[in-house]
Amino acid sequence: MREHSLFDLLVLSLGNAALVGLGIVPEPGTNTNKKDLESAKYNIELLETLQKKTKGNLSQAEDEMLASLLYDLRLKYVEAKK
Repeated sequence: MREHSLFDLLVLSLGNAALVGLGIVPEPGTNTNKKDLESAKYNIELLETLQKKTKGNLSQAEDEMLASLLYDLRLKYVEAKK
């Protein structure tokens, strides 16, 4: 099993923040699920910016993880807006 790099941890942290905003993961401290779609959108946009700025500089595993996470978050965001 591959050890997580700081890049992985950054991506996963932003992804988790988006999941909190989508109301899927409970807010730290309060342990309540509350939708904040603006926050979710902001974190997804941060990940998209990171993807654009690191294009060609990531390992295949890092690139696939980021692309997969963004795909999942975008689907969840669209669903949450309904």
